[in-house]
Amino acid sequence: MFDRWIAEVKKQADPEGLGMVLIHNGLVRATSKEGRPVRGMTLSYDTEKLERAVAEHRKREGITDIRVWINSGELQVGDDIMRLLVAGRFRTDVLPVFESLLTMIKREIVREQEIE
Repeated sequence: MFDRWIAEVKKQADPEGLGMVLIHNGLVRATSKEGRPVRGMTLSYDTEKLERAVAEHRKREGITDIRVWINSGELQVGDDIMRLLVAGRFRTDVLPVFESLLTMIKREIVREQEIE
């Protein structure tokens, strides 16, 4: 998926406005944040909130494109939770948007419940 996304972004973007692509691939860990063993998680997310968040972040200075995919349902250890790509002009444009959007998704959009 990332290879395809990157190829599409490169093809569509103005080369003068594309200098960095950051990617994130979140996985289901075998332990909770507190260190307890888990078998997996149940995950859901708010599609409308995600669309609004992406649109808001896409408007920021120097951002060329944003792509997000979020898994849902019952996930096992090692499964992909989320993939995020933020592309833009400079590191100083891309990094804050990447961090802001990732944090917003984790705190406000995704609902996770660990399966012990």
